[in-house]
Amino acid sequence: MSLRSDSLAIFRAGLKAADPVHSVRQALKKFPKGRVWVIGAGKASARMALAAEQTLGSQIAGGLINTKDDHLAKLRRIELNECSHPVPDERGMNGARRIAEIAKAATKDDIVLCLISGGASALMPLPIDGVSLQRKQQITRELLASGATIHEINCVRKHLSLLKGG
Repeated sequence: MSLRSDSLAIFRAGLKAADPVHSVRQALKKFPKGRVWVIGAGKASARMALAAEQTLGSQIAGGLINTKDDHLAKLRRIELNECSHPVPDERGMNGARRIAEIAKAATKDDIVLCLISGGASALMPLPIDGVSLQRKQQITRELLASGATIHEINCVRKHLSLLKGG
């Protein structure tokens, strides 16, 4: 083999390993049987949900994923909710509320599969009591303008959210 073909093989292997569909399929190979509710958020969450549907099929009773605008996949059992990123919006807040309701309604016999990828912190903006969505938007804009890192932004977000830790 040549250096070029070796490099291409390594590059393709890296892409495959990072592909959310491939990764989720691999992770769900030995998934337990039972009724599954799928929830989650992130820029790759629609493709992750697609892999879950392809792998688990009729086990999936339903669910909801908050995903970034235009980051879609054709799903049959899991609903996609498009939201704004990196500044959260009302669609994301309403979806986060519904995601929390799905998780809360699951029975002890149900399985809740939570699919999270990068961007979830902005895409599930369910504010704590006393903080409005508008305030979270303002804080996010100020942090972005200040040059804060994503870790710093998420550290602040986790203290303003009912659902996540950033």
